[in-house]
Amino acid sequence: MSELDENSRVARRRRRRKGQALLILAAGILLFGIASGSLYLFLRPTTLRIAVGPPNSDDQKLIHTLAQLFARERSEIRLAPIITDGSVESIALFAAGKTDLAVARGDLDLPANAESVIILRKNVVVLWVPSGLPAKGNKKQPTPKVKSIDDLAGHRVGVIGRTQANVTLLKVILAESGVNADKVAVTQFGTNQIAEMARDMTLDAFMTVGPLDSKITKDAIAATAASRGEPKFLPIDVSEAIAKKHPLYESEEIPASIFSSSPARPEDKVDTVSVNHLIIAPRSLSDTKVGAFARQVFNVRQQLARELPNAPKIEKPDTDKDAALPAHEGASAYFDGNERTFLEKYTDYIWGVILVLSGLGSAGAWLRHYWSQGERETYEHHRDDLLDLISKARQADSPEVLSAMQGRADEALREALDCFEDGAIEEGDLAAIGLALEQFHRAVTDRRIALRAEAPDMPRMRAM
Repeated sequence: MSELDENSRVARRRRRRKGQALLILAAGILLFGIASGSLYLFLRPTTLRIAVGPPNSDDQKLIHTLAQLFARERSEIRLAPIITDGSVESIALFAAGKTDLAVARGDLDLPANAESVIILRKNVVVLWVPSGLPAKGNKKQPTPKVKSIDDLAGHRVGVIGRTQANVTLLKVILAESGVNADKVAVTQFGTNQIAEMARDMTLDAFMTVGPLDSKITKDAIAATAASRGEPKFLPIDVSEAIAKKHPLYESEEIPASIFSSSPARPEDKVDTVSVNHLIIAPRSLSDTKVGAFARQVFNVRQQLARELPNAPKIEKPDTDKDAALPAHEGASAYFDGNERTFLEKYTDYIWGVILVLSGLGSAGAWLRHYWSQGERETYEHHRDDLLDLISKARQADSPEVLSAMQGRADEALREALDCFEDGAIEEGDLAAIGLALEQFHRAVTDRRIALRAEAPDMPRMRAM
C-alpha cells in the first residue's frame, strides 16, 4: 500500500472517530438536558392564582397572609392573589379561566366546573328588629312592631351587603316561613353605611350575613340598639327544612351573648341558617396541586392564627359524592387519606423516561452501526481477500509473490484490529480473521518448502 493510500485511510478513520465522539457528546448533552429539565420541573414551586376581594377585607387579608406563609416555608405551592371588587368579580374571573382558585360564597351562581377545596368560614344569617326607644318619662320598654318572621309582611328590611345573594337568601327564608316575599320591601346598604341604616326609621327589621365574630354584624347591632332600642333577634324556626330543601344552606344556632355579654345579645340561643364561604377550584385543576394546597393550608393553621388573631376556623369541605357542591378530587384524597404515593403519582412519567432512554439507546446503536458500516465493509473486503490469498499462496511461483501476499495479509490484520477498536466488528469477527491468517501462514510455509524442493539452488528467504 502506498504512503498516500495509508494517509488517506488514517484520515478517514480519524473523521469517523471524530464523528462518533461528537455523536456521543451530543447524546450525553441531550440526556443531561432531559434530566436537568425534569428535575427543575419537579422541584420548581407551583404558583396558583387566587381571586379574592374586596380590597382590605378579611378574605383579602387571609389570602395575603397565606401567600406570605407559603413563601416563607418554601412550600411546593405558592399563591398569587388577584384582588377583585368582591365575590361576583372573582367568580367571573374564575369562569373565564383567568384564575386557578377563587374565594366565594357557596350560594352564588358558581360555574358548573367549580368544586370546593376548603371552607374558610360559615356565614350565618342574623335577623333582628328594634324594640324602639321608650318615650321620655316612660320607663316601660315599648313592644316591637315585628315579633317574628311571620310578621315581616308589609314591612321593610334593611340588608347589609350589596350582593344579590343576601336578598335571595332572605326570600328563601320568607318563602319557607310562609311569608309572601313580594310583600316585604328590601333596602340594601353597603358595609360602610351602617350608621345610615341605623338612622333610617322606615326600616322595621335588619339582616346581616357573615361569620359569628363579624365586626360588621356587631357594629350594626350596636348602632341600631343606640338609635332604635335593644334588638330582638328573630329565630328561623324552619332552618332544618331550608337545609333539606336547599342543600347549599345549613341549619345553625347563634349562641347566647355572642355579639355582646352586657347586655346579652342575644339573651338565648337563636336558630338560623348558614352558608359556606370557601375556596373553589375548577374540576380540571391537577389533583396533585389541589391536594398539596389543601395540605399546606391545614399545616399552617396555627401560624395563621398567630398572624391573624381573628382568622376564621378553617374546615374541610363535604367529601361525600352527593354533596351539593362536590369537593375537588385532590382535596378529597387528602382529607380522606387516599393520596397517592410518589410511585403511584409518577409511574407513568418514570416509564416514559425509561422508554425515552431505551429509544435513545436504540437510536445510538443504529447510528453507531451506520457510522461503522463503511469500516465493516472494509473488514469484509479484507477478510475475503485473505481467504483468496490462501488459495493463491498454494499456487505462487516465486518467493517474491509470497512476500507480496504477506504484505497484503498484514494490511488485512491491521484493518481488522482498527475496525475492532472502533466497534465495527466483534470478537468473533476478529477470531475469524485470526483463523484465516493461521491458514494463510501455513499455506505460505508449505509453498516455500515446495518451491525450494523444485529449485534447490534458490536462496533461502526469511519467513515474514
